[in-house]
Amino acid sequence: MADTVLYEVSDGLATITLNRPEAMNSLNVETKVALRDALQTAGADTAVRAVLLTANGKAFCVGQDLKEHVALIAEAGGGPGGVMSTVREHYNPIVTAIATMPKPVVAGVNGVAAGAGAGFAFACDYRVVADTAAFNTSFVGVALTADSGASWTLPRLVGRSRAADLLLFPRTIGAQEAYELGIANRLVPAGDLAAEAVSVARRLAEGPTVAYAAVKASIAYGEEHSLLDTLAKEDELQTAAGASEDHRIAVEAFLKKEKPRFLGR
Repeated sequence: MADTVLYEVSDGLATITLNRPEAMNSLNVETKVALRDALQTAGADTAVRAVLLTANGKAFCVGQDLKEHVALIAEAGGGPGGVMSTVREHYNPIVTAIATMPKPVVAGVNGVAAGAGAGFAFACDYRVVADTAAFNTSFVGVALTADSGASWTLPRLVGRSRAADLLLFPRTIGAQEAYELGIANRLVPAGDLAAEAVSVARRLAEGPTVAYAAVKASIAYGEEHSLLDTLAKEDELQTAAGASEDHRIAVEAFLKKEKPRFLGR
């Protein structure tokens, strides 16, 4: 793993930390590759039961490293050409890994999240946000359209009309407004962000992983299907959850009036 992305697993929790604080965790090629690989590793690792995506420094992630982007365009002869393949090669796999891994992903948003950085946060299942953080879609500011899944995730967080406003007229959305819009799930003082994000993620890592995966899958399915189809999907997912070892543990603990200790299977 590159130094620009730190990866650590402890007691079922994988912590992935963007680590370019001097560049506000902007996304150069090295960082994008490392983040993609870290997320795919966490998704495939059965020992990982939850993921925390966070960052070092004052910013969460300000999106594409434009200095590198301009240099790559120059190398390509003045036109974007293959430079925009980063969407296909990096951004799409990153968001796909976040959205489809069968375990919850928490974003610990410590500072500004802009462009693809905002898109990555939107794709997470739960966002713990510092009261000094902010969001900005920023794409059209550099004459680009939304990527990193923002055109899909943002309307589902704030509604189509507000998403259109935020994408067509990008502006800085403070933490309080982000909470009111439904972008932030939990708003905490900046000094408490690290501890609170870890606490939330660790609680998920200690929970019924099969059930969490089913909740994640059913929400995604329900957004695209009819009620009847979604009911059938819930039946399928509930059958699998009901056969899990954690369900048996939970029922036995309930009858004994004890706190269940889930195994994640």
